[in-house]
Amino acid sequence: MRSDPLADPTPLIRRVYAYVAYRIGDGAEAEDVTSETFERALRYRESFDPRRGDAASWLIGIARRCIADAALGRETPTDSIPDIAGDGHEDAAVARLELRDAVAGLDERDRELVALRYGADLTAKQIGELLEMKTNAVEVALHRALGRLRATLEPDGAATPETFVVKPKPEASP
Repeated sequence: MRSDPLADPTPLIRRVYAYVAYRIGDGAEAEDVTSETFERALRYRESFDPRRGDAASWLIGIARRCIADAALGRETPTDSIPDIAGDGHEDAAVARLELRDAVAGLDERDRELVALRYGADLTAKQIGELLEMKTNAVEVALHRALGRLRATLEPDGAATPETFVVKPKPEASP
């Protein structure tokens, strides 16, 4: 019997949402793409093969296709701003916006690497398997992308993507 890739969906939902939010901005559209990802995963769960990678990598692959499908209908990525009014986190919000803008300024490959590493929390090995790259090549490319981000964000390179990890919005209680 095959293992169920969706046996414990909660941490997977968070990882997929964080990845999607890195790619298209957090908010309703990211929620829609995350939902579409899990709908497809449920529909095709029999195609999951644990020998080819873990459930998170499999779901991120599905999410990449969902993002591509969603992008067909729009010209530019959504840049939603998180609801921060009155919570005293203005500096953090400004830093997140600066990071979002800096990531948007990267080329497509670098944006994808940053989103997979810091949004989806995949390892270099998992990213390599997903993108059909050698682990070392992923590490080098990611290092260079982070260098470009540091140069854009701060001359001293103090800010990094993990400082601003996008977390899913808490669900409202019924």
